[in-house]
Amino acid sequence: MTKTKVSIIGGAGYGAAEILRHLLVRDDVEVLRVSSKDYIGQSVSQVHRNLPGYDDLLLQDISPRECAKDVDILFLAMPHIITARVAMELFDLDVKIIDLSGDFRLENLTDYTRDYAPEHPCADRLGTFTYGMPELNSDAIKTARHVASPGCFATGIAMGLLPLANAGLLKNTNVRTVAMTGSSGSGVKPQAGTHHAVRVNNLKAYKALHHQHRAEIIQTLGHAGAEKISLDFVPVSAPLVRGILSVSQLDLAEGMEQSDIQKIYEDYYADHKLTNVRPKGAAAEVAAVSGTARVEISIETRIDEDTGTRTLCISSAIDNLIKGGAGQAIQSFNLMTGKAAHFGLDNPGLWP
Repeated sequence: MTKTKVSIIGGAGYGAAEILRHLLVRDDVEVLRVSSKDYIGQSVSQVHRNLPGYDDLLLQDISPRECAKDVDILFLAMPHIITARVAMELFDLDVKIIDLSGDFRLENLTDYTRDYAPEHPCADRLGTFTYGMPELNSDAIKTARHVASPGCFATGIAMGLLPLANAGLLKNTNVRTVAMTGSSGSGVKPQAGTHHAVRVNNLKAYKALHHQHRAEIIQTLGHAGAEKISLDFVPVSAPLVRGILSVSQLDLAEGMEQSDIQKIYEDYYADHKLTNVRPKGAAAEVAAVSGTARVEISIETRIDEDTGTRTLCISSAIDNLIKGGAGQAIQSFNLMTGKAAHFGLDNPGLWP
């Protein structure tokens, strides 16, 4: 069997751990190198406690070009800004790139400088990466050389709204979303506002209405068919390790009933094996998708008895590290290597 050769730059974080967890066990993949600025010389088994037995694969402090040598596909698993600077050293090489950072998701430089950093190291590359959401861009991903894997909140929220955009039901509309996320989304290094002691018995909103994924969500929905939409997005820090539950509310279009919306969603996701549109009355739950690349979506509608206001509520649940991160990058990897997006990811979740 011909194996696809991969390397990872940024091997110490949770994203890299998930990439390794999924790819090291595959017969069709060979992981050549893992580079890092931390834990140099230690094996992936020492750094990632869930990977015993892989003692020969070491974290190395090597150049991006050396890490990419003889590689078919290179995963970039670093923070924004750092990623862009590393990527600049790789663009002239014959290697495909899947980037997990936010550096190449946005097409508009103004959005990037407002939400990520005062300047972009290679702004001319914005809009040149294929957006790595298989439920929207599967054909483009198959032939892409450079893929920008979506953000975690952006994935959860957009997955809940893509069918509406595709059906022409997101036009001149305000979407109001609250999304709760687990602590692993803050990364491997603890911070004053995210470590266990202040989070375990707590709920708090942060970056209300100004989260950096907002522009990405609007951009994504625009490509799916939305027009002139606004998004009021409030993220909430939740006392769990993994998972995002996104709850979006908007006006229900005249003439549409819950059964109509249900069919739109079931038809849109019919060919996406990892997405489960729940039946009426069954809610999307984080516990059902935690540890997997699966997505649950549930739909509720209400017509107010006094005012006649028509409201649609869409809930979606994902694992932020897998469907919201490394697992979605592996879906792109699968498509780029001629496989179905769900290959190697079609495992059931844990219950409870």
